[in-house]
Amino acid sequence: MSEGVLTGFTVAVTAERRRDEMTALLRRRGARVVAAPALTIVPLADDEALHAATAACIGLAPDLVIATTGFGFRGWIEAAEGWGLGDRLREVLGKARIVARGPKPCGAVRAAGLTEDWAAATEASEEILERLLSEGVAGLRIVVQEHGEPQIEFVEALRSAGAAVVEVPVYRWVPPPDTAPVRRLVEQIAAGQIDAVTFTSAPAVKSFLRLAGDEEGVVLDRFRAGTLAACVGPVTAAPLVERDVPVAMPERFRLGALIKTVTDELPRRTTKLRVAGGTLEVRGHAVLIDDVPHSLAPAAMAILSALAARPGVVVGKDQLIAVLPRGNDGHAVDVAVARLRTALGSGRHIETVIKRGYRLRVDDPAA
Repeated sequence: MSEGVLTGFTVAVTAERRRDEMTALLRRRGARVVAAPALTIVPLADDEALHAATAACIGLAPDLVIATTGFGFRGWIEAAEGWGLGDRLREVLGKARIVARGPKPCGAVRAAGLTEDWAAATEASEEILERLLSEGVAGLRIVVQEHGEPQIEFVEALRSAGAAVVEVPVYRWVPPPDTAPVRRLVEQIAAGQIDAVTFTSAPAVKSFLRLAGDEEGVVLDRFRAGTLAACVGPVTAAPLVERDVPVAMPERFRLGALIKTVTDELPRRTTKLRVAGGTLEVRGHAVLIDDVPHSLAPAAMAILSALAARPGVVVGKDQLIAVLPRGNDGHAVDVAVARLRTALGSGRHIETVIKRGYRLRVDDPAA
């Protein structure tokens, strides 16, 4: 039912893990996808920090274990198996009280032959911390499975309350080995060529903004002005919310729900008009005429978007020159309009007003 619903839109995927799955889901819906991983994951079996933390966990014999992600918890057990520590780790964890940050880590805990004591209904670390502090943690030995970056405030709060805490960096995110795709994405966002950017972790948001460098402000302005920033949940969205960026997110913090949010939201943002007896819908890199897509080059799309922003009003050549990606005179406008008419398959949609400019032949705004 959703096939083709994102035709004409360009969506960026910044995740590395499950990137192919997200790309396939978006393309199935008709979107053009730009993949630009903002982070890469250090292989667990090669991670000396994880090996050391696992040994420390076994030696600690913890009273309480906090499992934050299913992917991370499963990876931890698998890595321990590879080092010959799997049985000892499961034995130690089996004697501890296990708290999970939502259903996914619960599933991973059970898959390891263990049982969680309780899970946070909100899937948020804040809920776990509030409950543990209310119960009291003084004197407890606690293991915290991290999820990509140190949980500094969370761990410090536990230590300040009297707990001994061992942090387990089950997987660590580092900048991608090739940052060129992110830099190209930043340029595309700045040029208004990206309709939505998806994020699946807060570290990815932070890394993306760091890699944007001097263009960070331009990217944030684009997010505020129209490019959709879509995040899998409030934890992921926090770095953008702190920068006053409006964020779209699903009610359920899942990848499929994130894709549905993008699928629902982007079509709501389009301009729909009745033009020359038909319905014209302006999207990111295409226009739908009576629901039939017509792909447009950047210059033609810039002209159409400018005309659609002022439906039925004559837009002067000087104003149209300003919106062209590389236009610098009236002739460039005339050429772009001619190509636009060809792409639309007819000249009836755009009217030439001699010595003044161009306008859309608007009937009434579409419902």
